[in-house]
Amino acid sequence: MKCKVIYNPVAGKGCAASKINQIKSLFEGSKLDYDIVFTEAPGHAVELAADAGRKDYNFIVSTGGDGTSSEVINGLMSIRETAKLPALAVFPIGSGNDFAYGINLLKGAPQILKLLVAGNTRPLDIGKITGGDYPEGRYFGNGIGVGFDTIVGLEAEKLKHIHGTMGYVVAAIKTLIMYPKFPFVTLQIGDEKIQQIATMISIMNGRRMGGTFYMAPESINDDGQFDLCMAGKLSRSEMLNLFLKFLKGTQAESRHITTRRYSRFQIESSQGGLVCHADGETICISGKSLLVECFPGALRVLTE
Repeated sequence: MKCKVIYNPVAGKGCAASKINQIKSLFEGSKLDYDIVFTEAPGHAVELAADAGRKDYNFIVSTGGDGTSSEVINGLMSIRETAKLPALAVFPIGSGNDFAYGINLLKGAPQILKLLVAGNTRPLDIGKITGGDYPEGRYFGNGIGVGFDTIVGLEAEKLKHIHGTMGYVVAAIKTLIMYPKFPFVTLQIGDEKIQQIATMISIMNGRRMGGTFYMAPESINDDGQFDLCMAGKLSRSEMLNLFLKFLKGTQAESRHITTRRYSRFQIESSQGGLVCHADGETICISGKSLLVECFPGALRVLTE
């Protein structure tokens, strides 16, 4: 079993650096054939994953947070038509670790190492969003957000001394206070067209974002479809109430929420104003058109 470990030492706002020796020690005590490489800058994991994906590794092990995993996914997907891809594993040592949660790998490093030794895998759907700053498209594993939750993510990045889930909670409260103007959107889902002001749109492969907000608690990431959760025009008090529902994953009961399950979504805003992220990576801050597509079973992922 050959593993390529792609390690982001600045994940978790720098906390990952303190865990390097622990991870190395675990691998050295196992029977796995592995080598480790460290990312040096944003985007580096894309190159490292693409290079490793062309070689005879059984697993690429993303060691970092959601951003690291997203880059590894983009590296692998960039060569999927020309290479037999290794499976993806994750050591979650970031802030939110939502992707790891969605693939049931939000576990301790010793447990994940045992799973690697066993080597069992399953298929995983992968998404692609096209538009904004990525006219050629960008892949994602967990989900995309438009509006409120993207602004929360941008604000959370500014909180350098508040880590993990608490950073997202503080950022959400700050965003509620600012409460920017949200755009009128046209959302095309197959033959259905929805037009309304959208405070927030989440299109999910996984189940949660921000480490604690269950945007799609019933999502299945190998069914060839994504789960939509869209909130219409809301007051601050209505958004606060909905915010509390997201913590429990009960927002579908709200009259302000629209849910759907489909494989392709087109989001348009003729006046612009689409603020969007994919797996925490900013796609645009004032976009007009976004296309979201599902690639069923495009990768394989470590499983129990």
